[in-house]
Amino acid sequence: MRVIKSLKLAIVAIAGICITLSASAQDNTLLGAGGTFVYPLFSKIFSEYGKTHNVKVNYQSIGSGGGILQLTNKTVDFGESDAPLNPEQTAKLGVPVLHIPVAAGAVVITYNIPGVTASLNLTGKDLADIYLGKITKWNSAEIKATNKNVNLPDMPIVVVHRSDGSGTTFIFTDYLTKVNEEWAKKVGKAGAVNWPAGLGGKGNEGVAGLVKQTPGAIGYNELAYAIQNKMTYAAIQNKSGKFIAATLASTTLASNVELPADGKVSLTNTDNPKGYPISSFTWGLLYKEQNYGGRSAARAKHALDLLWYVVHDGQKFSAPLNYAPLSKSALKVAEKILKSATFGGKPILK
Repeated sequence: MRVIKSLKLAIVAIAGICITLSASAQDNTLLGAGGTFVYPLFSKIFSEYGKTHNVKVNYQSIGSGGGILQLTNKTVDFGESDAPLNPEQTAKLGVPVLHIPVAAGAVVITYNIPGVTASLNLTGKDLADIYLGKITKWNSAEIKATNKNVNLPDMPIVVVHRSDGSGTTFIFTDYLTKVNEEWAKKVGKAGAVNWPAGLGGKGNEGVAGLVKQTPGAIGYNELAYAIQNKMTYAAIQNKSGKFIAATLASTTLASNVELPADGKVSLTNTDNPKGYPISSFTWGLLYKEQNYGGRSAARAKHALDLLWYVVHDGQKFSAPLNYAPLSKSALKVAEKILKSATFGGKPILK
């Protein structure tokens, strides 16, 4: 009996050790979810972070809407969105959520026109009319007017858009709302809208795939996806009347603005005469109070340390992947926001 009792005690002791180790391992594995817009950058930063820190980051690239839902359900340590939370999303969360600007990127207009390799010039109004289903041919008078030296075919335009809730869609529709009154009245801006025309693809990957395989297609993608997939994309007319291609330089110029204290700002239709007009910040999302869902103080600290790395050392990976790094003023705003996070009411970062 003594042997059996000793064995039972040993099993209990071993189980206790396993539980402790398991909890420790879980604390060192952070879960995030959000937009595909920032995925190329996050993938690189999180990989590099894991090489020098005892923390693994599992980021689900499921769209901003999915990331916000996961954060709402408290199943992730951080979310990500390419658009600030709207009033309905904020109400569902029920408690303050921090928006940490992590970089700026560009949404480009990709297309697949057989025989045309030139970069087209598109105005915001014409682009909205294409997505409204009003301009239906590539050789329409409106498109020919801004592309006089391009031999455009008599081919139907196949509109491609996101099928999932998406920050990329919010950026795109935010821009269209500013430059086309009919779009503003009939469709508006949101992460998911009632599209007047077109086919839906899931994620930046889905849209890029549909455009590449569909002759006559037009879509919108984050710049890094277009470059990685060797896709042609248009120069877009900005507020100054200039047709601007999306580059690191033109995105940086569009993002060179003073951020408000909460970090939320729209960059579309920039006033900068050399800035690309469909640019946006992308934000990491965190609960301001990190003591929720049985999370440990250690886990909360890991999450804050990770995002501190993203806005500091992680910025060196932005430019090589065609994202605009945070400006000095934007970095100061991001630091202040991160330092406002608490665990049990006490600041996590000093």
